[in-house]
Amino acid sequence: MPADGDQNPYGVAFVPAGFPQGGKTHAGDILVSNFNNSNNLQGTGTTIVSISPTGQQSLFFQGKGLGLTTALGVLPFGYVIVGNVPTTNGMFGTLGQGSLLILDKNAHIVANLKDPVKLDGPWDLTVFSQGIVSYVFVTNVENGTVTRLTLIDSPFGENVFVASEITIGSGYTADVPNQAALILGPTGVAFDPSKDLLYVASTADNAIYAIPDALTRLTSAGRGELIFEDDAVLRGPLGLTLLPDGNLIAANGDAVNSDTNHPSELVEFTPTGHFIGETSIDPTEGGAFGVAVEVVGDDVIFAAVDDNTTSLDIWKFDE
Repeated sequence: MPADGDQNPYGVAFVPAGFPQGGKTHAGDILVSNFNNSNNLQGTGTTIVSISPTGQQSLFFQGKGLGLTTALGVLPFGYVIVGNVPTTNGMFGTLGQGSLLILDKNAHIVANLKDPVKLDGPWDLTVFSQGIVSYVFVTNVENGTVTRLTLIDSPFGENVFVASEITIGSGYTADVPNQAALILGPTGVAFDPSKDLLYVASTADNAIYAIPDALTRLTSAGRGELIFEDDAVLRGPLGLTLLPDGNLIAANGDAVNSDTNHPSELVEFTPTGHFIGETSIDPTEGGAFGVAVEVVGDDVIFAAVDDNTTSLDIWKFDE
């Protein structure tokens, strides 16, 4: 929780090795975005905090009139990208379209990307980078689509160029009012470059889909292929991440198919839809949201935010 009292941490992202030095966050840090303000009004949080490997916390960014979502990622050539879906009073009826902010290493806004179709409520994202090119896959909670942005680093390191914005997924149930989560629609995304598959957590559908040819396709694949749908373990999946062994972990937000005996769970399953296991990160429902994983040397570091306690949980495993 930053000094201004923002709460409900949503997005979590690792700052990768090679991130330029001299800024307000550094390689090895973890960034966390906040969706609520100090009065716990949804869609009014304006801050991103940076947490060092030793647990020290500092304010990376603070804006105005935002509502920072799970759409948080880091471009290795020195930029942070974050989505916002604002409200004026924390209620569904005042939801705005939102945008994607691109911040430099010192948290200065270098771009504010808006589009009524391609970026209609940026709710979550994942980044895949190759050299000076980064592909950013964004889920849109208000129109049920997935957009692929192609971003190119400026040769002078002063800005980012948007080369293309293409809708590669559509038809997910979206723009559904929900008292607990404010709004339901497609949320978590995880990209597997070895298969060119983009996995999408469709919260309101209580299902995980896979979009083929995610890097190259020029048209929408619709929802893609249904990968995992199991009401016994899925309860409104939100955050989604791909593990080094190829399995996936989804964070249950409990806004769909909730069960007090299985609160705030992280659910692991294979890309072929085989359930592996589940674990709860909070004894109360609605705590699990953003998740991320990073390989550092021989260690696999897994991070998950807990909305209920306004905290970040970190696990370290030997690869």
